[in-house]
Amino acid sequence: MKIENRCLEAALLFFCLPSVRADDAYLSRLETVTVTATRTERSVEESLASVTVIDRDEIERRQAQSVQEVLRGVPGLSIANNGGLGKSTSVFLRGTESGHVLVLIDGVRAGSATTGITAFQDTPIDQIERIEIVRGPRSSLYGSEAIGGVIQIFTRKGGEGFKPYLSFGAGSHSMYKATGGVSGGNDRAWYSLNGSRLETRGFNACAGRPFSLGGGGCFTRQPDDDGYRNTSGSARAGYRFDNGLEIEGNLLHAEGENEFDGNLQNRSTFVQQMVGGRLKYSPFEFWTTSLRAGRTLDESDNFRDRRFSSTFDTQRVNVTWQNDFALAEGRLLTLGLDYYNDQVDSTTDYAVDSRDDKAGFAQYQLTLGGFDAVLGTRVDDNEQFGVYPTGNVALGYGFDNGIRLSASWGKAFKAPTFNELYFPGFGNPMLEPETSESWEVGISGQHWDVAWALNGYHTEIDDMIATVCGQVSCFAENLDRARILGLEAQASTRLWGFDIAANLSLIDPENLSEGANNGNRLPRRAQTMFRFDLDRSVGPVRVGTTVYGEGRRFDDVANTQRLAGYVTVDLRASVDLYRGLSLEGRVANLLNKQYQTARFFYQDDLNFFLTVRYAPDAL
Repeated sequence: MKIENRCLEAALLFFCLPSVRADDAYLSRLETVTVTATRTERSVEESLASVTVIDRDEIERRQAQSVQEVLRGVPGLSIANNGGLGKSTSVFLRGTESGHVLVLIDGVRAGSATTGITAFQDTPIDQIERIEIVRGPRSSLYGSEAIGGVIQIFTRKGGEGFKPYLSFGAGSHSMYKATGGVSGGNDRAWYSLNGSRLETRGFNACAGRPFSLGGGGCFTRQPDDDGYRNTSGSARAGYRFDNGLEIEGNLLHAEGENEFDGNLQNRSTFVQQMVGGRLKYSPFEFWTTSLRAGRTLDESDNFRDRRFSSTFDTQRVNVTWQNDFALAEGRLLTLGLDYYNDQVDSTTDYAVDSRDDKAGFAQYQLTLGGFDAVLGTRVDDNEQFGVYPTGNVALGYGFDNGIRLSASWGKAFKAPTFNELYFPGFGNPMLEPETSESWEVGISGQHWDVAWALNGYHTEIDDMIATVCGQVSCFAENLDRARILGLEAQASTRLWGFDIAANLSLIDPENLSEGANNGNRLPRRAQTMFRFDLDRSVGPVRVGTTVYGEGRRFDDVANTQRLAGYVTVDLRASVDLYRGLSLEGRVANLLNKQYQTARFFYQDDLNFFLTVRYAPDAL
């Protein structure tokens, strides 16, 4: 893999950070529980997967206004956005395709069955309690799509006491946001009700080039502001009975309007919704069984200058039965059945508009002294593509000096989306499912009060699906093969009262298919990414900054359209005024950097946002 010397030097610097104290931040990280990596509760330290957990406190510390802002800077994760807040957003995890990331909302599969990706831009950040990002293949637990990893979004959940909150903010581009909600509960019951409204005038999203001039971006020029509106709400409630039975229900709903640039359509109304429920019971001390069911909707009506153009409504129904058996201390066996069904209802004619997938999975977790092991397997029976077995093996060992070593292997697959198969003028019904194998090694620890981790991985993807464009049209096609090499370095510490965190990701996503594109980089993946955070609290005042940068990327398979790298600087501050009342402010892109993550699509320049928040302690 070709890596510039300065990138290697930056990686080495992570292990040379001077420090005074990092115990509080480190212990907090270790105590953080993740459930996505194994479908069972494990701390970040115990997990053999590469995991990042972003909780509500972190979301508010960053003063993030969208999910893509929160995900920006996660190790190994690159984002391509089509023109700002509310515009189409794609996530590339460890150099894999945007559709190679499985997204769950409270355990239920999300995303569009036509595009194959989740509308992160429409998922309301104010309704989210935490986000777990698991890097690396997880098809052995979740089936199709989990080649690059899994992102699970958890909605707000109540706890002890009655907790109201309310906030109002305004900023650049005539943007305003109002949020509010209540939560509460006791040792048996919990509830949470929340709502928010966001609106912005936006800015010109795209400076496209028509097909007659070579084509690109939105394929048109419409130099106007492209606004966005989102009204959302969530509800979650549960109860634990005397016999230990737990029942919980949850709802997440967002709807609104999006304006954008396009030659066929330039405005849409959307609905994103998830409804789910869970039953959990332990008939015996060693056996815990749970049943989870849910439905997600991704709906849009599209218009051209207020004239109706098209409708795309998709639905995903998911049912999972999971059983965890504690065979002995440090030995956990998980057995489960999984079913999901995808449906499409559209004004566009699809040759096939529904399919289902039935699967069984098993996983064994072993902890013996400093040794940990996870072995998993799953068999999916896809209605269109038949049987696909997957598996994973992960091993780890923790030494007495705090060093922890890990190694893993995983096999994954992804079925083509309905758009890739059947969309008129683009789809290819001869496409085959994509398959992958991944290997990863890692080392982590805490020394000199620095918590650090270093992970390297190698992924090979066969029959990878890419968009290939000619002079007059684009279509889906299986590449013969792709190979991805990557390195992720992370470190955090506390120095002179400052909380410091940094990470660096190096990715080499290479196209190994035969022909003219052999050896090219896969499109829209940044090959170098880094993030540096510095925060300090002094009494009621908190200040912080984030420096984020990405190296070059290409916008096409042929690597003829190069997008330059960039660096942005954000500043944030907040002050506690009186008993839960606080004032927050953020200035983003302080250096007014002009850059693009997708060709012809603008990103926001220097901008600001102010928020007044009221969130008292439990009443």
